[in-house]
Amino acid sequence: MTATVPGMLTGDEKFVRSRQLRLWTQRFGSPADPTVLLVMGTSTQGIGWPEELVEALVNSGRQVIRFDHRDTGRSDSVDFATHPYALADMAADTAAVLDDYGVPAAHIVGTSLGAAIGQWLAVHQAARVYTLTTMASSPMGNNPGPAWARAVAGRPATAGELPPPTARFLDHLMASVKAPRTTPQQRMDADVQTWRVLNGDVLPFDEPAARRFVEHCHARAGNIAAASNHDLAGRRWDDDRRASLSAITAPALVLHGSDDPLLPQAHGEALAAQMPAARLEIVPGMGHHPFFSPGLTERIADSIIRHTT
Repeated sequence: MTATVPGMLTGDEKFVRSRQLRLWTQRFGSPADPTVLLVMGTSTQGIGWPEELVEALVNSGRQVIRFDHRDTGRSDSVDFATHPYALADMAADTAAVLDDYGVPAAHIVGTSLGAAIGQWLAVHQAARVYTLTTMASSPMGNNPGPAWARAVAGRPATAGELPPPTARFLDHLMASVKAPRTTPQQRMDADVQTWRVLNGDVLPFDEPAARRFVEHCHARAGNIAAASNHDLAGRRWDDDRRASLSAITAPALVLHGSDDPLLPQAHGEALAAQMPAARLEIVPGMGHHPFFSPGLTERIADSIIRHTT
């Protein structure tokens, strides 16, 4: 199946198998070119990677693949209570996408949870990773729960602990719990507000673009509520997740925003410090998700192109 992005590229869509699950995927560019695999963050569909970014990568001579994680978009949903999963299972899904396309190794580009998946692959399946680009992430073995709990309770952080989210973000979470979500419109409004907060307070926020994205996600999702399972999966701290990042030999680019409200800048600094071949690039004003802030998509694309050359 092919899908045309208006005014831009034509991508080939297909479903691939990861054990019993079907995952929606989309490929752009020539299979003869080096592959960039885009891995999205928590609860976010693969279409969160904007077409402008994809087009820039393809025009630079890359094959680009993006996909919906399990429990998002058009991919299959999971009964988490019966079949709980963890980061390793989502990494296996990611490897299954490469396998189905016949790609032995790729340039892995991940944001937030997707960056943790990239770290997991770079540690446990190093041969699959030519280069690693992480964005808005933290070391995959860092458990933020205790820091969050102390911040919510108004207690100070402990020495050596990576910082919790900003007060504004935590306030948003508390307010979000009480916000009405009984109608599709209320649910979409709440999602747009979350993207606004994740954008940070420094750079402009393109609310119309965020709203179009949220509406598209709700329209194409098989089970929009299933995406919350990613939060449950993210709280599982297995030994494979605690593996030392010093084992990563792939060249790594750590992109991090100076205004990330969810994972403040110290998280990116800690991640870069733990990988031997890492380079840290702090993006002034960038929040946790850059693609609703005008001009940032082009900057992110340029950084990825330079790193994967």
